[in-house]
Amino acid sequence: MAITDWPASERPREKLAERGPEALSDAELLAIFLRTGKPGVSAVSLARELLEAFGGLRALLAAGEAAFCAAPGLGPAKYRQLQAVAEMTRRYLGEELVRGEAIESATAARDYLIARLRDREREVFAALFLDTRHRVLGFEELFAGTIDGASVHPREVVRRALHHNAAALIVAHNHPSGVAEPSAADASLTRRLRQALDLVEVRLLDHFVIGEGPVVSFAERGEL
Repeated sequence: MAITDWPASERPREKLAERGPEALSDAELLAIFLRTGKPGVSAVSLARELLEAFGGLRALLAAGEAAFCAAPGLGPAKYRQLQAVAEMTRRYLGEELVRGEAIESATAARDYLIARLRDREREVFAALFLDTRHRVLGFEELFAGTIDGASVHPREVVRRALHHNAAALIVAHNHPSGVAEPSAADASLTRRLRQALDLVEVRLLDHFVIGEGPVVSFAERGEL
């Protein structure tokens, strides 16, 4: 049965208009993006097939072009559209930080850094530069490494903090392995960063380690 033959209350677009996007399942949201299915398969059914094949919406968004386009009903045009949607989400989160009077809690910064770093295939070390009121002055990906690690130089972090005239920093890096538990090297780096930044009177507010599941915060663990 085509979606147009469904009761109006069950059609994704009508459901979104009446109840808002939060009322839709991942498959229904994806179906609106896909617009059409394939012969004999509705857009919603195709969306369910794709989510099952890739292992969820996040995995679908993170898929490479070759894997994405190999799936039935998809192609280069839809791949680029979906990547544009993902990038708009990241930019939206970034603008939310910039527009705010100040980062009142770690949540906004955490959400933004997760969106930027969680699905990267290589380890990336990044920083949010903040003023005295904890408003965002800038975001930079400072170091990138192999799947096993990134070589982070505290001197370069200090140099970029001074460039932004920052009063405080929140730093983060991802673990492509998916295990967010900090290593001994991560703990050592955090101490060295704090010591280097202290010399120029810049506070290190937190260091997030991003993997699968909950993000690890050095500040919340009392290690800063």
